Amino acid sequence: MASYDQAERLRGVRYDVRGPNLVEAQQMEARGERILKLNIGNLAPFGFRAPESMLRSLVENLVDAEGYSDSRGIFAARTAVMNYYQSHGLDVDVDQVWLGNGVSELISMVLQSMIDPGDEILIPAPDYPLWTAQVTLSGGTAVHYLADETNEWIPDLDDIRSKITERTRAIVIINPNNPTGAVYPESHVQAMVDLAREHGLVLLSDEIYEKIIYQGSHIHTASLAGTDVLTLTFSGLSKAYRACGWRAGWVVATGPLHKAESLLEGLTLLANMRMCPNVPAQHTIQTALGGYQSIGDLVQPGGRMYDQLMLAADLLNDIPGVSCVPAKAALYLFPRLDPAVYHIEDDEAWALDLLRKQKLLVGHGTGFNWPYPDHFRLVALPEEETLREGVRRLAAHLETLR
Repeated sequence: MASYDQAERLRGVRYDVRGPNLVEAQQMEARGERILKLNIGNLAPFGFRAPESMLRSLVENLVDAEGYSDSRGIFAARTAVMNYYQSHGLDVDVDQVWLGNGVSELISMVLQSMIDPGDEILIPAPDYPLWTAQVTLSGGTAVHYLADETNEWIPDLDDIRSKITERTRAIVIINPNNPTGAVYPESHVQAMVDLAREHGLVLLSDEIYEKIIYQGSHIHTASLAGTDVLTLTFSGLSKAYRACGWRAGWVVATGPLHKAESLLEGLTLLANMRMCPNVPAQHTIQTALGGYQSIGDLVQPGGRMYDQLMLAADLLNDIPGVSCVPAKAALYLFPRLDPAVYHIEDDEAWALDLLRKQKLLVGHGTGFNWPYPDHFRLVALPEEETLREGVRRLAAHLETLR
């Protein structure tokens, strides 16, 4: 009989956030087992709800959301995004804004529009693995530059510089960072911008967590890039506005647009081919960006996100052989398992064993393109009692390995 194989271009494409261990967890749930999932930043299951004002905008505009919109997004929503960045000092016009079905779709579209076979894209390690997967799927080569755990997970500039070649097209900056929770200081962002300027590279700045900051302040990459470094800035409603399932994101192009006409024409072509973004969710963007920013209540001391993340870091650091750099932003922690204490050769197998024995699902570090099997990502979204139970199960499992 003939076999039906996946396309060759999928070879080597990984997205372990929703990979084999999640499939195992789903099979366990189908058998009636209860799994504590601390593997993915999906806010709704943990009780985080989108603001009521956004929900009203969604419902009230449904009658006008049955047809296609402009392929780049409805004008009012794109204008709201434009106004947001203008308020932060950026020179942005509405024609520089594309809306998408979440940032994930826009990452795919941008990479498809700019990558030729063999082109190299610099991506942080650890990373949000969609970046690596989409570079590979687009025919490019993902080259990972290291973040320095001993320096609060700030990217190693020397490592970036050493990996720039004649095939390098762009540097991906994930700031605030997923999975480490790092917030890059302005001087460091400026140094990365300067590298891009020196080598004629595009900056791809993933800023989806820009409002979920517990310590420090976020700087828009584009604000430092000026008019001579092409910068594509990605953000959306999924995290700060607790609307993951609505799939509403945007990308904004700034810099020497006259030199990027061909690339942006390709991006618009891909936008046309997918018809349009999710229209009902687009109607909430203006309300979200122009209304009360309730995320501020969650990320300050006493706020649920802040308190849970700090608690989780303390609990993890109390486990022998575990060290965790406290996150300054985002929803995650990326703890280290001391190789002198835990002799782990395959961290995906370790995470699967944890799932089977303790009914706890976390993300293994190599799934985020970290080169060593000595880290994992834990989502700090459950309320305190559940979070304590999750870390208790982790500690019990680790005790058997010491």
